[in-house]
Amino acid sequence: MAQRRGINREHDCLLVARDRSGQTLDFYTGRGQVTVAQLHRYLPPVLPADVLLISDGAIAYRHFAEQAGITHEAVNVKAGVRARGAIHIQNVNSWHSRFKSWLVRFRGVASRYLINYSGWQRLLDARRLTTPARLLYAAVQLG
Repeated sequence: MAQRRGINREHDCLLVARDRSGQTLDFYTGRGQVTVAQLHRYLPPVLPADVLLISDGAIAYRHFAEQAGITHEAVNVKAGVRARGAIHIQNVNSWHSRFKSWLVRFRGVASRYLINYSGWQRLLDARRLTTPARLLYAAVQLG
């Protein structure tokens, strides 16, 4: 069990990319803060060329955006800034909150299965699994 709060080597990192329509992609990057190399590995294949990347103030996002040639806006959450007009990260924060609340019922999951649980959460979050039959169909299709 982790002894410290926040982003550190005791916690797994789940990189979440989410657009305003609710489309969500996530990537398990290991433990600790996300690195520029990890951002280069996961984001370029899924980001359109004209994207506006909005992130927290972590320096890795700024360096990644500069190297990838994409527009970047950072929201300084540590300074108490939650939004600048339409620039905010609340869409991702709310997804993380729902995911953490949903995970509580499992009383802990192994890191190696975290991406499977996040995939399950993405399906539930999309509200496409409204009947037991649809849930069974999704399970069979994924398996």
